[in-house]
Amino acid sequence: MSVPDWPVTRGHGLLEGFLARQRARRANSLIPAVLRTGRILDLGCGSYPTFLLNTKFAERYGVDRVTLPTLNVQNLKLIAHDVSDRSPLPFRDDFFDVVTMLAVFEHLESGPLSSLLIEIRRVLRPGGIYVMTTPLRWTEGILKAMSRLGLVSHEEIGEHEAQYTSNDVAALLAVAGFHSSLIRRGTFELGVNLWAVAQKES
Repeated sequence: MSVPDWPVTRGHGLLEGFLARQRARRANSLIPAVLRTGRILDLGCGSYPTFLLNTKFAERYGVDRVTLPTLNVQNLKLIAHDVSDRSPLPFRDDFFDVVTMLAVFEHLESGPLSSLLIEIRRVLRPGGIYVMTTPLRWTEGILKAMSRLGLVSHEEIGEHEAQYTSNDVAALLAVAGFHSSLIRRGTFELGVNLWAVAQKES
């Protein structure tokens, strides 16, 4: 699956496009084909929805608080919504087969994050999955050094609200209502980033 280059804009480090493509590839590899006949929601899709443009689903939705582009792309709908204000997601219960949140977890304060995870479970259909990625806690110093070198966005690293271990993420998902037996975790990019998949019980 080909992912286009990240558009060149101010505030993006030299590695931003590469990292976005790596997250997109990992997320796509975690989504089974059987779910792709339904709907996907990407939370924090960004001003350029790299992942959504390169994943195959019957219907694709993106949500972000930033100004979203008008794209003439079939079966793609982008919605302005701030997930950090604890307001409900603008979708009915059991609406999505997959919800993704790539490199967004670390940008939310604990209260809004907990509320959002409950909302994610609400909008997932039974058997649907939530897929997330986040840098592991031990990488904080490395990311700050990379931002000073211009390899990653200084602004983005500065907006990190918290860092997590694998167990932290699993615990937050369990509190949100995902059964611990239906949560899988792993790492990628040489152990720098964590992925987790949580399935809503059928």
